[in-house]
Amino acid sequence: MDKELIKTYRLFLKDSIRKVIDFSQTDQNKRIAPPPIEKPYPPEAKRIDLPKYDQLKNIGKIDLKTAIKNRESLRSYSHYPLSLEELSFLLWATQGIRQNLDSGHALRTVPSAGCRHAFETYLCVLNVKDLDQGIYRYLPLEHQLLFEFAEENLNKKIRHAVLGQRYPGEAAVTFIWATIPYRMEWRYGIAAHKVIAIDAGHVCQNLYLACEAIGAGTCAIAAYDQGEMDKLLRIDGQDEFTIYLASVGKKL
Repeated sequence: MDKELIKTYRLFLKDSIRKVIDFSQTDQNKRIAPPPIEKPYPPEAKRIDLPKYDQLKNIGKIDLKTAIKNRESLRSYSHYPLSLEELSFLLWATQGIRQNLDSGHALRTVPSAGCRHAFETYLCVLNVKDLDQGIYRYLPLEHQLLFEFAEENLNKKIRHAVLGQRYPGEAAVTFIWATIPYRMEWRYGIAAHKVIAIDAGHVCQNLYLACEAIGAGTCAIAAYDQGEMDKLLRIDGQDEFTIYLASVGKKL
């Protein structure tokens, strides 16, 4: 191992950078308006309403202690589809909005440094009842799904993009979190990137617990081909790029 290189990369895990940043020069402190909570979409785009939180009467009835005890990574799934209600619950649990504060801030079901919430949630849908296969994006403000596009051989392409790991191609849905780093950089400048990674852990842990509550399993994925994943989502790879994934399916 290159010990000097390892030492350099370990700095990312420390908060030493905070001591050398002039926070008065961040866009927030320059009184530049914050970036929007949600990536915009064409008004004519196809959107699918999701059941609201208060409509999910029979979803997620498990105590927290049991959910934590049973939480584990699951890489094999049954052929039973997820329901739209179950998918709605998982999306609410991971990025749902509890209170919209203003155009640039919202309180969600997961914490985020400075209330910045730098993620967009994409879904590779393969086996969800009443949804066609394809790539979707969650719209947290509207609690809707935005249909992005259909893709031939999607199960094979998602497998290819995660370096040949099989289970995303067999899952009902794979959650793909892309980050728009400027949402965090607007407040923290070059100190933004560590907390973006920390925030990803908050989101995925909620997914694990929510999956336990509906009799499903998930497995987080941090090993993937960056270029291929960004290409699959049709995002630019610079101002928005994939940071984390997790496949979900019903338990065997």
